[in-house]
Amino acid sequence: QLQLVESGGGLVQPGGSLRLSCAASGFTLGYYAIGWFRQAPGKEREGVACVSTSGGRTNYADSVKGRFTISRDNANNTVYLQMNSLQPDDTAVYYCAAAPPGVRCRLILKEEYLEIWGKGTLVTVSS
Repeated sequence: QLQLVESGGGLVQPGGSLRLSCAASGFTLGYYAIGWFRQAPGKEREGVACVSTSGGRTNYADSVKGRFTISRDNANNTVYLQMNSLQPDDTAVYYCAAAPPGVRCRLILKEEYLEIWGKGTLVTVSS
């Protein structure tokens, strides 16, 4: 089956950093644009970041600009989300999802054209 598996979540203090990974199984991740999403307790899911198939184009939610960086290593079938300066408001379950090539990142962040979803990894920011 086509699967995405997130990893790297955990407990971190405010101001700390984490790097999340999104690994593909059963398909070539390089054929897909990838988005990261999160859902905090009691809130709706929101788009966080996206990256094009080649990694040449990225986009971010205003709430994470300057703090989060999305990147990809197509040779290893993996997309990353580097999260710096984490704050309690960043606490959420983080998901990655895949869209066909050519889909604009701004549309991906609105959850359009997504075909494959991971099950999520929990990030908790607390002192």
